[in-house]
Amino acid sequence: MHRMDGREVAVGMIVVMLLGAGSIAQAQTAPESPWSAEFGIGWDNSISGNINSSAIGRLDNQAVVITKNRYEDVYGTGLHLRFGGGYMISNESEVRATFTFQSLDADLTPMGDYGASRLYGQYSDYQSFALDVGFRRYLGMSSAVRLYGEGTIGLGFVDKTDVTLVAPAANLFRDANDFYDQTAAFTLGGNAGVLFDTGTRTGIFAQMGLRWVSGMSEVDDLEGTGLETINDKSARWTLPFLVGVRVRF
Repeated sequence: MHRMDGREVAVGMIVVMLLGAGSIAQAQTAPESPWSAEFGIGWDNSISGNINSSAIGRLDNQAVVITKNRYEDVYGTGLHLRFGGGYMISNESEVRATFTFQSLDADLTPMGDYGASRLYGQYSDYQSFALDVGFRRYLGMSSAVRLYGEGTIGLGFVDKTDVTLVAPAANLFRDANDFYDQTAAFTLGGNAGVLFDTGTRTGIFAQMGLRWVSGMSEVDDLEGTGLETINDKSARWTLPFLVGVRVRF
């Protein structure tokens, strides 16, 4: 049986939202209100940051070399969900509060060398949930199309991250649980997008942005091995792309 990944789920939900936007617009005829709600879904692309840094040390009396792995080496492209609301303080300006969920599946990753054997790592999935507040500014291009830019700041919660280390030729299988502990992280972001009004109350939008999440809380299970620093530079930058639906109350 085929197992759908995050990207396939996102594509399916995007199609459903776009097909449903027309019928939603026909049902909405009330005058505009300053309050709005949005739901968006898309992809989260890591562009900077290390899930682990490089180091040289020893494990179980064996020399170990750990090579640097970036987030995009381990996780690739993941699911990005965003939902929240806003209040128009003028015809062009809006204050907003949104919840953001990120989820990325991990691949088996080359980690370096353990003695004469290659060393591999299997990370657990990366997941975070954040509350962001921000300011959005609109620029009207026509009666139905508006461009916008926004900036956000917030607080996120990143799930703990485990990693299993395996060196097949040396018969090593080691769980390094809590490689990163559950973390409260700061977030910063900026987005640019376009909003298409499909009715008095409804619209569809597409946006691309740049998002920073501060580093995770490292756990020193590797203290005394020379490898203590491999998990202390875990802040990340991402390039999320979203499409979604906007409804005015």
